[in-house]
Amino acid sequence: MLIHRFILLKEKKMKSRQCLSVLVAVLMVLFCAITVQAGGKGELMMATTTSTDNTGLLDYLIPFFEQDTGIALKWTATGTGKALKLGQNCDVDVLLVHAPPAEKTYIANDFGKDRREIMYNDFVIIGPKSDPAGIKGKDISQALSTIKANKAFFMSRGDDSGTNKKEKLLWKNAGIALPDKEGWYVQTGQGMLATINVTQEKNGYTMTDRGTYIKYQDQQGGDAPLTVLVEGDDILLNQYSVLTLNPKNCPDAKYDLALKFSDWMASDAAQSKIAEFRLLGKKLFIPNAK
Repeated sequence: MLIHRFILLKEKKMKSRQCLSVLVAVLMVLFCAITVQAGGKGELMMATTTSTDNTGLLDYLIPFFEQDTGIALKWTATGTGKALKLGQNCDVDVLLVHAPPAEKTYIANDFGKDRREIMYNDFVIIGPKSDPAGIKGKDISQALSTIKANKAFFMSRGDDSGTNKKEKLLWKNAGIALPDKEGWYVQTGQGMLATINVTQEKNGYTMTDRGTYIKYQDQQGGDAPLTVLVEGDDILLNQYSVLTLNPKNCPDAKYDLALKFSDWMASDAAQSKIAEFRLLGKKLFIPNAK
């Protein structure tokens, strides 16, 4: 009888210890969860253009944002047209894009709420150093007319990106119907760096933002087969802006965190970081937040 009581008492103690161990484990998990939640202030998902990603700007810049704000930021890089669509469909929380006319229409249609200009570079026409079509030094309309007359290979992104939207506008301003049915006009459907590489293979011409061209130069060891041939026209300005989503269209988007990202990008600290970002000693983007 005594032995039986001893065994029961021992079993109770073992069960108590097991319960205590489970309780301690649960409390530790809860403590870790609370600590992580307190340490971070949320997470943002951003859609952006390929140039901010391909150049390495975001890999350089975003750790500073996360450190300063405690907000984690992830992004998907695509053409501006697709980025705007992702915002319209409420698949992201904030946008960093570069097609001002489309952005203003987006806000007018109540898909976006705030638009803040952050930085710029410019578009350039690049091609072989030998310049077989002879466009060097011409203005942009003359250059496109010359490319068409010589039926020189021209690589278009053909993806409704900010760059593609600008390119279509330039053909229109030159009085030339978009040559999308011509054999010499090739639509890659790819990002900017990939399109530049196709241009190099075809010994042709393309339009790119200067930042991505400098990245391409850097990948080529500073001596790239393709060089800048047309630049400087006012219409070639390439403005980048942060857009927040309209809470009326996307009530679940993190509007407050998106505003914090926009404010941070326009801050003196972020603007200085953008100015300091260089490859081959050259600035890829010029800060101009207002």
